[in-house]
Amino acid sequence: MSDFFTFSDPNVRLVTAGTILLGISAAIVGTFTFLRKRALVGDAIAHAILPGVCLSFMITGEKHPAYLLVGAVLAGWLSLLVMDYLSSRTKLSTDTAIGAVLSVFFGAGILLLTSIQHSGSANQAGLDQFLFGKAAAMTQRDIWVFSGVAVVLLGLVLAFFRSFKLISFDPAFAKSIGLPVRRLEFLLSTITVLAVATGIQAVGVVLMAALLITPAAAARFWTDRIQVMILLAAAFGLLSGLFGSWISYTAPSMPTGPWIVVLLSMIAVVSVVVAPKRGIWARLRLQRSNARKIRQENILKAFYGIGEAADAPVATVAVDMLRQQRPFEDIALQLGLRELVKKGLLHKHKPGSYALTPTGLQESRRVVRLHRLWELYLTERMNYAADHVHNTAEAIEHVITPEVEAALLRELDHPILDPHDAVIPYQNPSKPSAS
Repeated sequence: MSDFFTFSDPNVRLVTAGTILLGISAAIVGTFTFLRKRALVGDAIAHAILPGVCLSFMITGEKHPAYLLVGAVLAGWLSLLVMDYLSSRTKLSTDTAIGAVLSVFFGAGILLLTSIQHSGSANQAGLDQFLFGKAAAMTQRDIWVFSGVAVVLLGLVLAFFRSFKLISFDPAFAKSIGLPVRRLEFLLSTITVLAVATGIQAVGVVLMAALLITPAAAARFWTDRIQVMILLAAAFGLLSGLFGSWISYTAPSMPTGPWIVVLLSMIAVVSVVVAPKRGIWARLRLQRSNARKIRQENILKAFYGIGEAADAPVATVAVDMLRQQRPFEDIALQLGLRELVKKGLLHKHKPGSYALTPTGLQESRRVVRLHRLWELYLTERMNYAADHVHNTAEAIEHVITPEVEAALLRELDHPILDPHDAVIPYQNPSKPSAS
């Protein structure tokens, strides 16, 4: 490992520099492709580039990276034009057009590649590496070409960042404020084609879509801000390029390109699982928190209902009475009671009997108030029948914020009774009552 990170080996420097440049530039451009929901287009472009590479070699007889890049870009652009034509001028859906272009262009590329391999040309050796990539075959000339393309890509993204952001999120609004949306889409598509064309030597046409889309997809789990998303995607591209090269160096039989994609996939999996807001773990925690909140509030409502019926709000209530008031599952009820006792909202008087604390009474009044306010809103403002509002209010009451509650009170002018003539309990004792 230490030998690799000294970068004393010229080949290590070339491969690492190339994969890092490709990883960063593809990730940044891929962020806009991802946000525009055109991931499959990137995959189609990657496969469609192969015939352009082959034709460029057949015309020039050389594997000069600049010539191959020109052929790749032209083929990529032709595939975009064909996809756009098929989806806009025919009855084919967009995904069908993408699939057709990908298959036809890639098939043509395989035919041309096979023809070149059987042509007897001594210079064709290694051309098949564009299928799966071979970063170790990159030369100094390749790095200079990739560096130039990367600088152009990054410069264009910086120069047109605000415009690209607008057309990625809301092209209709961008058009309404006078932006040349079609030209910007043309430019962004050109940048995407360039990024794909430069990346195929490292990971190949088969895996290029992963290099383009996976960093952005992983970054999206960590942030809502596009600037941060781009930086994270670039960092993921850099890390995967660096450590993919390291793995290939320490295990020479391991190809660099596939390992870059594997590392990106690992980053994406980690992001899907542990990202603080959108990750699976965060969602599970939120679901558990919501389930706990709903369970506790439903129990408090049951206590309030029993106390309201008996005109004794803090009376001791047996567990069996709670079950009669509301069909609780035994495990959920026992768990909720323990949680409420721990939070100081219930007193446990004797086995199987509980009573609301003063704080618990206030909380139960709040939940019931939200339920009854929402029922009243549905009947008076949404014209629901009074016997059709209970279930909806049961779901909504748990997510009504203090701001929404205040708005409901203003809208309904601090009502006294709900649609069923039940008193709406206010926290402030000075509020008027039905009596």
